[in-house]
Amino acid sequence: MNRFYVMVGVLALVLGIGVFAMLRTGGATAPAAAAGAPPTVVDDSFRGYTLGQGSAPVEIVEYLDFECPVCATFATVQMPTIKDQLINTGKARWRFRDYPLPIHKYSRFAAHAAQCAGAQGRYFEMQDQLFSHHQWAQTGKDPSSLFRDFARDAGVDLKAYDVCMEAGRYAGRIEYSRQEGDQLAVDGTPTFYANGTKLFTSLRRLPNSDDFKTLVDSIVAHSPPKPRAPARH
Repeated sequence: MNRFYVMVGVLALVLGIGVFAMLRTGGATAPAAAAGAPPTVVDDSFRGYTLGQGSAPVEIVEYLDFECPVCATFATVQMPTIKDQLINTGKARWRFRDYPLPIHKYSRFAAHAAQCAGAQGRYFEMQDQLFSHHQWAQTGKDPSSLFRDFARDAGVDLKAYDVCMEAGRYAGRIEYSRQEGDQLAVDGTPTFYANGTKLFTSLRRLPNSDDFKTLVDSIVAHSPPKPRAPARH
């Protein structure tokens, strides 16, 4: 009889630990296919989501990590002014590329959540959610359920989102972007390039909106004028 109660007690303890773990992590587990690098990577010709006009004379490419606190600070503090001064005025186009750092446990998972939202035309809404509620990156907890809430608030259809996340549909795309960053000597996040040239390599702080305005204005001022189309007669 005593052995029976001991076994019941042990079982209750194990179940209790399991329930606690589920509550602590939100009751979900990050799908392995979306959390790690895939065994094979195929170029799907995707080169990142962009803001701005295709005719803009300057293209800024940003390699980012969604779990990176510096990336979150840049996105929430500097980007609103950059959008007003450079992107919305047609001076610059901004391209976002994934560069998940190995030191961040859920950076690939966050990038994949953004890509799955992007498949529904909601990439930037999801990006805003991930960066403006960046407390998730400091907890160390599995953010699966929280990201699903972010997707809902971003206007994403959750059924399609769930299928995309479970399948790890864009894991290869994310790894391709990371490998591309390696080839371009990305050495941290965020790293920026203007028309293919790496920026602010000697700057020992996060660049701000004034830095980008000065840079873009200089590039525009020194760019040769575009030839005029011949007049029609």
